[in-house]
Amino acid sequence: MKVLVVDDEPDVTAVVAMGLGLQHPEYVVVEHNSGLTASQRIADERPDIVLLDLTMPGRDGFSVLKELREGGGDVPVIVLTARDLEQDKVRGLELGADDYITKPFSHKELAARVEAVLRRYRAANTQGRNNVFTHNGLSIDFAQRRVSLGEKQIPLTPTEYNLLYHLATNAGRVMTHESLLSKVWGDEYRDEVHYLKVYVGRLRNKLEADAQQSRFILTVRGVGYEFPKSTH
Repeated sequence: MKVLVVDDEPDVTAVVAMGLGLQHPEYVVVEHNSGLTASQRIADERPDIVLLDLTMPGRDGFSVLKELREGGGDVPVIVLTARDLEQDKVRGLELGADDYITKPFSHKELAARVEAVLRRYRAANTQGRNNVFTHNGLSIDFAQRRVSLGEKQIPLTPTEYNLLYHLATNAGRVMTHESLLSKVWGDEYRDEVHYLKVYVGRLRNKLEADAQQSRFILTVRGVGYEFPKSTH
């Protein structure tokens, strides 16, 4: 398991590497201290997960994350920020971060976040259905983890796919906020409704011609979300 830590402060990457090493000696932790060359380092190292600082000089983590996701990169990313500001957290999630953690954090807290994200990533890659789900032009090949709309393939991150998977495989049923958060993010995230709202928004932007008039992910106000009954 390779972890790439990107932060402009060498002291921070060293502490993170030490902490993860103590909690998980089997991890290989690679440190990188420049936002300017972070994208290339991610491409070169091909890590299993990236820990990415948001506030770096020259090029910040928001820019790195945006380029990564727009280029189709689906490596799990946890953003690190010293600013406990709601808008930074939401912006990071909107750009495709899988989770965030605010400095200062304990070694155990960081290790738990890394484990949770990797667990979700593995779950998204091992769901074993063999059938193809179709609805209103949308096709989900569960065996190949391939999503397409008409003839166009839709690239999804593991978290996006995992959320769509649970909505589609429960088509016709209202999924509560708590249920979706527990299934996609884990029981410890049951109260983090903003994660769900941001990722539903990301899916709608990718799947809908008009994200305000959703055909696929219906909002049940105050309760949760529902995927319409499939036609296959």
